[in-house]
Amino acid sequence: MRRAPQPPATSPIGRIGLVVALACVGLAGIGCTSTRDWIANGFKVGPSYQTPAVPVAQDWIDATDKRVLASPVEGAAWWSTSFNDPVLNELVAEAYNQNLTVRQAGARIMQARALRQIAVGSFFPQQQDFSALYSHNLSTGFGPDRHFSTWRGSFGLAWEIDFWGRYRRAIESADADLDAAVYDYGDVVVTLVADVAATYIDIRTLQTRLELVQLNVENQRKTYEITEIRFKNGESSEVDVQQAKSSLVQTEALVPAVETSLRQSQNQLCVLLGMPPEEITELLGAGEIPNVESEIALGIPAASLLQRPDVRRAERNLAAQSALIGVAESELYPHITLTGTVGRSAQQFKDLFRHGSGFGSVGPSLEWNILNYGRIVGNVQFQDARFQELLAVYQQSVLTANQEAEDAIVQFLKSQELLRLQLEAAEAADKTNELITLQYAEGEEIDFNRVFNVQNTKTQQEVAAATAKGNVAQGVVSIYRALGGGWPSPYLNRPLAVTPEPNAEEIEAPNANEKLPIDEVLDNPVPPPMND
Repeated sequence: MRRAPQPPATSPIGRIGLVVALACVGLAGIGCTSTRDWIANGFKVGPSYQTPAVPVAQDWIDATDKRVLASPVEGAAWWSTSFNDPVLNELVAEAYNQNLTVRQAGARIMQARALRQIAVGSFFPQQQDFSALYSHNLSTGFGPDRHFSTWRGSFGLAWEIDFWGRYRRAIESADADLDAAVYDYGDVVVTLVADVAATYIDIRTLQTRLELVQLNVENQRKTYEITEIRFKNGESSEVDVQQAKSSLVQTEALVPAVETSLRQSQNQLCVLLGMPPEEITELLGAGEIPNVESEIALGIPAASLLQRPDVRRAERNLAAQSALIGVAESELYPHITLTGTVGRSAQQFKDLFRHGSGFGSVGPSLEWNILNYGRIVGNVQFQDARFQELLAVYQQSVLTANQEAEDAIVQFLKSQELLRLQLEAAEAADKTNELITLQYAEGEEIDFNRVFNVQNTKTQQEVAAATAKGNVAQGVVSIYRALGGGWPSPYLNRPLAVTPEPNAEEIEAPNANEKLPIDEVLDNPVPPPMND
């Protein structure tokens, strides 16, 4: 009688492959990712990330203003092209090289880079061990064989096959975290450059105000001396003398207030340069409030704002979190591991490498947390809720960037108009003061209250004009701060590259000698400042 044909024998690996295939079909309803999506995602569970849409204005509010240019923003070295001030260029270069906040951000990049190496290393055999053993043993009983030795050496490994993409998703998350750290560094650089420029403009504005106040003090002292002479000659009353003195002292009182603000701004600049506060008058030298062009290139909002490093950092944080959803979801599925051990064992060392002393084992194993679904699903939901939170953070960062840019634009445009009016007012006040002082010195009968008011007005209008000129320059700083100017930094030795999303076939073992662009920044001196 003929026996019915038997199915071919299958290896343990073949049987485990069958289990995996059945799991792919059977878990489609249990897991969050369908079989079709799992295949389309490159055999990875969890969502495939795509950069979400964000609300961005179609154009700037003041786009019709002829001073607002639609040409692309050239902001890498904006302080050099906008102000053309060699001292400021030198300060920015020194701050970039020495600022401690920048060094902190650079260290965070190194941390993210190391964590990525750990994530990549986890994709390969997760456990490798070599063991060696020697023991001298004594057994019970009698005879020459009571004493014997054992020599043993073995190597084993365990490799969890990434069927569900758990490790590849972890690498995606680590890559995005590394990108986020790089953009965090960029945000620090943007802030640093803007702070250095803003503080420098403050210092030049305060120096100008101090010069104007001191000049007005001298002018009012002359008026006071004239008043005393007229009083002695019987041409004026003591009331005029006291009023002239009051006016003089009132203006003199402005000097220490301005000097205090000037010293505090200089101290702030020292800290930005990474050094203790000290006298830096010689370092700053003589200078004026920077002059700027009335026009500025802003590009279009979508092209300008979405390139801000803090906005891109928020987007990269979102991408990292998306990958973590897949990592959490992979726990719903069985973990397939290949384990193997090879070694040699003998009672005599000389027999350790002879035929028959070797041993080994290899085989798959399956681990499935089937009773922990409540906790696993809860973690998936938590990671998804965290993704929704970071999505709102990303969208809010774009809205905030848009607001900051619009605020800076209107400050720049309106401060120009205010400067024009303040210059006219200061010029008229100076002319009035010149005429009335001359008339008073020549002995004309003039109410000193009028002289008093004219001199005070002159001081106020000239200080206001200097402040308005500084505000125009500060408007430029605010615009480039809002647009992410200064990044990528012109001091980077090569163009900045962020980590591409890995594919399974492109994952390589971590290389400790690999260097990122930021490594070059931290390892090499800063090039000479750009004075062109």
